[in-house]
Amino acid sequence: MYVPVYAYPEALQIIIQSVSAEKEDELFYNYLLNAAPQDQKEIVASIRDDELKHFKMLRQIYWEVTGQDIPQTTEVSFEEPKSFCEGIKKALFGELAAVERYRKALNGFEFLPYRNMITEIYTDELKHGSKWNFLYTLNCLSGQR
Repeated sequence: MYVPVYAYPEALQIIIQSVSAEKEDELFYNYLLNAAPQDQKEIVASIRDDELKHFKMLRQIYWEVTGQDIPQTTEVSFEEPKSFCEGIKKALFGELAAVERYRKALNGFEFLPYRNMITEIYTDELKHGSKWNFLYTLNCLSGQR
């Protein structure tokens, strides 16, 4: 399989970029988990748990191909959403952007196990988008057309 030379460094940058938001994402998902109605907390928790798994997988790929850890960022710029519905919208569009990023990252790896890991991550992101759409429909569309 041919992997363009330019795609590998871009894939590593995408991994760094994705993991650098780890702390902010943790705070964001904790907010959503606390704001979610009791009967929907399990859905939000499943998404959060997948995201934690993704960070671990991305760190593993990066370490295996570079021999280095991704530096931890100390700056966190978390702004709490105005409402649960605003948080859902932000999460949904974040998932869609992640699918685009991971699809680009996939182009940078020839080694099948890494391609499989990234495929698992971006298909999880697609699944998350469906779950956020479901939660948006339940919580944010009443009375709207």
